[in-house]
Amino acid sequence: MSYDIAMTAKILEDVMQLAESWPESAQRELADLAREIDAGLTGRVYHPTPEELAGVDRGLRDAEAGRFASAEGVEAVFAKYRPK
Repeated sequence: MSYDIAMTAKILEDVMQLAESWPESAQRELADLAREIDAGLTGRVYHPTPEELAGVDRGLRDAEAGRFASAEGVEAVFAKYRPK
């Protein structure tokens, strides 16, 4: 889909207005996506927050402890609930 500059500006304005009523977690996700896009366009380095770094550390510890589902386990759940 192709947008002109005025249409793009209006869409962005509408999205920002909608986002004001979103839950805080959804607003943070939108902000994170915008920062990623900006980093890709400008070369700016994204610096994760202490909370994000803590989440990464938790994930790494869980991975080391084997707390993630195996590929076979995931496939079994998908097979159980996949429409036939």
